[in-house]
Amino acid sequence: MKEIKNISRSRAQESSAAIERLYITMRHLFNRGFYKPMGVSGETLREALLALRPEIYGSIAEEKVELSGLLYVIERLPVGIEECRYINLTSDEGYSKSHFTPIVPPKRRRNCYRIDEEQMNVEITRGRSDIYDILTHLTFIFIESHKIKDRVLLDDIDVEVTRDWKKLEQTVLQNKKLSLKEKEIALSHVANILGRTFAELLDIYDAFGTSEKPDRFLHVIYWLGKIAIEEVVDNNKRTITFSPILRERLGHHIHGEIWANNIKEVLKQNDLLGRPIHIISANMHSVMNSIFATSVLKNKFKDKSDFFVFEELSKSGAHELRSKVENVALQQGMYFLPDTSGTNIDVQIFDTAKIDIAKSAFPKAKIGAEKPVIIVMDYAFGEQAYETIDELLKPYKQGKTSSLLNVESVSIMGKAGILEGGKGDIMIPNAHINEGTADNYSFENELTASMFEGNDISVFAGPMVTVLGTSLQNRDLLKFFHDSTWAAIGLEMEGSYYQKAIQSASKIRKSINPNVKVRYAYYASDNPLETGSTLASGGLGTTGVKPTYLITIKILVQIFNVK
Repeated sequence: MKEIKNISRSRAQESSAAIERLYITMRHLFNRGFYKPMGVSGETLREALLALRPEIYGSIAEEKVELSGLLYVIERLPVGIEECRYINLTSDEGYSKSHFTPIVPPKRRRNCYRIDEEQMNVEITRGRSDIYDILTHLTFIFIESHKIKDRVLLDDIDVEVTRDWKKLEQTVLQNKKLSLKEKEIALSHVANILGRTFAELLDIYDAFGTSEKPDRFLHVIYWLGKIAIEEVVDNNKRTITFSPILRERLGHHIHGEIWANNIKEVLKQNDLLGRPIHIISANMHSVMNSIFATSVLKNKFKDKSDFFVFEELSKSGAHELRSKVENVALQQGMYFLPDTSGTNIDVQIFDTAKIDIAKSAFPKAKIGAEKPVIIVMDYAFGEQAYETIDELLKPYKQGKTSSLLNVESVSIMGKAGILEGGKGDIMIPNAHINEGTADNYSFENELTASMFEGNDISVFAGPMVTVLGTSLQNRDLLKFFHDSTWAAIGLEMEGSYYQKAIQSASKIRKSINPNVKVRYAYYASDNPLETGSTLASGGLGTTGVKPTYLITIKILVQIFNVK
């Protein structure tokens, strides 16, 4: 009988298994309807996240509290969630019609409602990816809260805490704006509590603050620790619940169907349904600015390059300039559809028949007699990409009749993590690989790397990995995808879901042209394989302006047949 080999698993294999466990566990907990993150029911989720050790969560597996990861997460969760013991994930269930004021996190478009002192409701209208995103973020902050508890709770029977914790409590409960002296005294105590240096806390302090709460950092640390202490001392566990309506609706494309029908109604009302249609997933400014901005603002920015104009428009105080461009666009066939479906995806429709092409940035455009229609949709979130595009590509139904849409192309422009190169570089995929499964989608991309050469931006071509969530990116697994025969160049969250919907509509259901053209291009927001270059290290600033517009212009050049 052959001796059984002792096979050891690599970190990449362990990470892949951890992601699969996270995925399965989160779906199980959702079906169950509730769980206690720091109790027995949340144990598998905690263990899987600690085994994975995502780059964005930094020192999650160490004793000291992770600061950059905490800031990243707090910016994506509603203000005040650290005070709540009960978090209820709901569908859109009518809270917008109540007296509750919606709380929208600064870096995630989702409506949240503080029901009372102990409960926060979070609306899920963007599909399962939204749930994975929230649950991993909550698991992370709860793990960090117990690190705080471990460092300050000396005796859980007599509830004896450290002097540092008592001083922090006194400061926070004063509920007033601190002087510089008071802030620095509090920080010296918090440094001991978190196992971090005074300088580290000073560097990140203001990033947590808001205009209303400049000292929010202390508030967050105190409430995370306080509720963790009460979980141990009083056995009063935090609980996450999923509303019955959410569990009933999820996966049924309810929001996506309303969203797509709204678009088709506008097309119908303006006699655009029968025209050639080009769909672009991008932001709400790059297509509009690429067509109109240079001609509208040419007198203000004489002898300046187009990219200089785009950078000026991207600045936070450029409201007046942006309004000028938008007003011209609205006069020349642009329709703006702010979202009312709950998808949080706004839409612009451009009727090229009404654009003064000679005065646009594409005077040599050959748009033909049929005059195409361009639909620009804001970025989807993870699995929501399948829901929205799948519904949009379905035939338009009116009564018993239905008419197919004449979709000529679908273009996806987005932000992604890069595995070779740095922030602002461009990635041109030829396939999407679904992380954690064997699913993969290859396609012929109308965009090529050679089209972007000569612009002082590095360009990479190859497969890209569609990940479960940016918060789950793991160095070992990504290194495997990059170094192995997969030869992946980057990672993003929506690509395979878009392609799955496009392939089923064009190749199987035959609801759109079987030879529909697809274009995918991404610009790099971070490099998770480089220390200090993850998403938690900060935004792109103006670095993202040039690649964003370069990609947009290349897409429009093909749509407008500019030779």
